[in-house]
Amino acid sequence: MNIKSVEFTPTAKENFWPMLKSEWLQWRLNKTPLWNIPMRNWLLRRLIAEIDGPVFAVQNPFHISFGNNTHIGKNFFANNNCIIYDHEAVHIGDNVMLGPNVVITTASHPLEAKARAYRHLPTSFDPYKRAYSEENKPITIGNNVWIAAGAIICPGVTIGDNTVIGAGSVVTRDIPANVLACGVPCKVVKSLNETEE
Repeated sequence: MNIKSVEFTPTAKENFWPMLKSEWLQWRLNKTPLWNIPMRNWLLRRLIAEIDGPVFAVQNPFHISFGNNTHIGKNFFANNNCIIYDHEAVHIGDNVMLGPNVVITTASHPLEAKARAYRHLPTSFDPYKRAYSEENKPITIGNNVWIAAGAIICPGVTIGDNTVIGAGSVVTRDIPANVLACGVPCKVVKSLNETEE
């Protein structure tokens, strides 16, 4: 797994403008009523790097760090309070459903306290020129995946096609295709096949 360890701060020049754009588009999206589907889809297409086909629905509020690192397939649905921290690539397949309060995060921090400490970053817009270390790993979610309410998808995880992630699960490692997985940490509970579906 390729881990990118970077000096990160939202006020660094390379992060500030993309995050500002994302924040502004999200603000407009979250203020646009759900019945105004054309405007919501127009805003989503400017917010997300790639959307393949129509978005089914994104409920308010919706939060994404950058948007330009996220790629979404056809018929995406995100329920209320979905959060995507896309400091690294997030690939979401077709027909993916996210329950309320789902968190998808590519970002983590070092375990060692010294490595997490703020340090000087001359390019920061922060008046104190601070930055901190961040480790980023990409996330891939396959086709026809349902991630139920309150689940957290951690950095570096791949979830296979047709899989269901149970409510409140914390996914810390890869989950194969065609399974029901749940728990903290998330584990495969049973296999799913077409007759069960």
